Amino acid sequence: LSPRGLMLAGVAGEEADFARELVEMEMEQLAPEAAQELLPILDPARATLVGYSPKAWDIDTDRLLQDFAKTIRANGGEVLTRSPVSAITRGGRWQVTTPKGVVEADILVNAGGAWADEVAKLAGIAPIGITPMRRSMARVAAPGGHDPAGWPMVFGVTERGYMKPDAGALLISPAEEEPTTPHDAWAEDMVLAEGIARYEEVMTEPVTRMISNWAGLRSFSPDRNLVIGHAPQDSSFFWLAGQGGYGFLTCPAASQLAADLILGRAPAMEADICARLSPKRFSK
Repeated sequence: LSPRGLMLAGVAGEEADFARELVEMEMEQLAPEAAQELLPILDPARATLVGYSPKAWDIDTDRLLQDFAKTIRANGGEVLTRSPVSAITRGGRWQVTTPKGVVEADILVNAGGAWADEVAKLAGIAPIGITPMRRSMARVAAPGGHDPAGWPMVFGVTERGYMKPDAGALLISPAEEEPTTPHDAWAEDMVLAEGIARYEEVMTEPVTRMISNWAGLRSFSPDRNLVIGHAPQDSSFFWLAGQGGYGFLTCPAASQLAADLILGRAPAMEADICARLSPKRFSK
């Protein structure tokens, strides 16, 4: 983790939502002068409502993934890439067919992300109602003469968009949640333009150059909570899905809970939280 800080920037007319989110996000309201010390390109004439918290950090996501992969391999596991599942059958054990062969296991963990319901269907397990939602991102050049390395991440009120410094450039997203189907998503020009316009609304420096853009799928369960636990229909099928946009943030605790439940240990997590995450909540 490395320090980042989080800023909330609102405009006239957003006072009620700003006041609520200031409390929810445990932020301190800043005067325009103090806000500009943290973010020099913030426009105090437009962004009249500003909150800030230093309690926000960047996660080195590549290192996190590589550490998990290293742990898997150290325990005799294997990570297969470019291996889409074409069939799942059940005899005495699960058999998962991929282009690299058939993988067998006593317990099948469904960590299929946007494809989690599709994986369940292949296995003959009732889907939960996981909905993939598109989120787009533009990487743009930093304003001329500025080094954004120490700038905070900035959210619009009611998450109307956000900006985050990234390796000398800026990431800008309209923070949209567009329901879609599992697929290799891409960003639409008009959606990106909307996000950039919202960003420019509260900044003094316009976007001059887009470096790249992309989109991803944030997958939610019907109640927007994670789904972690054995399927009610078959205890050998284990759900680990519905992370929304918070997979990197929640993965240490989520993986610990999954390991506890699969290995039959008493979970370290509180019982009421385990119940709220269990797939059994959808079978009532």
